[in-house]
Amino acid sequence: MRVDRELLQHVAVVARLRLTEKEIDEFIPELKEIIEAFSKLDEVDTKNTNPSFQPVELKNVTREDITQQSLTQEQALSNSQNTKGGYFKGPKVL
Repeated sequence: MRVDRELLQHVAVVARLRLTEKEIDEFIPELKEIIEAFSKLDEVDTKNTNPSFQPVELKNVTREDITQQSLTQEQALSNSQNTKGGYFKGPKVL
């Protein structure tokens, strides 16, 4: 692929970037290097490789849902000074 000023300006327009002339001159060799690196991937033989849309195996990392003893209402409210009618009392919203 030919990387020149015109291509870089097109990429900048599509990406909605305003590049100065200095930035364009700076980015042309960088864009060439990036495209050359990705073009090497075209040389890789992938005939016997299945497509992979998830490169890392997904695992369920949540714990098992096991019923355990929990606090009673009185125990839960015992350390709070702001209770009313068996519930935590919070500040007014309005």
